[in-house]
Amino acid sequence: MIHITRKEHFNAAHRMYREEWSAEKNQEVFGKCANPNWHGHNYNLFVTVKGEVTHATGYLMDLKELKIIINEHVIEKLDHKNINMDVEFMKGIMASTELLCIGIFNQLKAPIEAYPGVYLHSVKLYETENNSAEYFGG
Repeated sequence: MIHITRKEHFNAAHRMYREEWSAEKNQEVFGKCANPNWHGHNYNLFVTVKGEVTHATGYLMDLKELKIIINEHVIEKLDHKNINMDVEFMKGIMASTELLCIGIFNQLKAPIEAYPGVYLHSVKLYETENNSAEYFGG
């Protein structure tokens, strides 16, 4: 079993808040992340797939194909967007890094696993250089 990883990057804005809470409670719980005018991040995304190397090519999967899948199913939907307002797969979901990471995994699982013998292992999403979430499915 081999694991290969592709790194991609996108920029997006979001706001952490709950409609049913007061502005004061949102500020208390989420701090600056509750800014009514949004805030943004330069996200780094790491997508890891696993499987067996095909001896004819020496690849598990052509990384150019993985790049195309990530760009089509994730980057084009998120880059320079407002996660709360513009991203269909995040509608009605708190735009935390954790839940965004799960959403990205769910976007990628089927198209990646359409390749015979290739499985989505994990998605790791860095919101900042110090903060990240990683999801393995489940």
